[in-house]
Amino acid sequence: MEIRLKPELEEMIKQDVQRGSYQTVDEFVERAVSMLHEQEAWLAQNRVEIAAKIDEGYAAAQRGELIDEDAVRSRLTDLKRAHSGKPRQE
Repeated sequence: MEIRLKPELEEMIKQDVQRGSYQTVDEFVERAVSMLHEQEAWLAQNRVEIAAKIDEGYAAAQRGELIDEDAVRSRLTDLKRAHSGKPRQE
């Protein structure tokens, strides 16, 4: 299989390989495709649930049940910390 990339993408890949995380361009591309495939598979498996949550949030917004901006930022920060495994700092 032959793949043609835009020069900007080629340069990005070369930079990532030069950083040392990958030994070759092939290794980088294999990992990128694998990650994208996993993401697409997850989205396909969870599409109905995601759509339902979006609909639920939209309906809540239509009823005026919105969350304060600071509360949203705090919740997102907590979710990021939980995902990274870092404890919350007060």
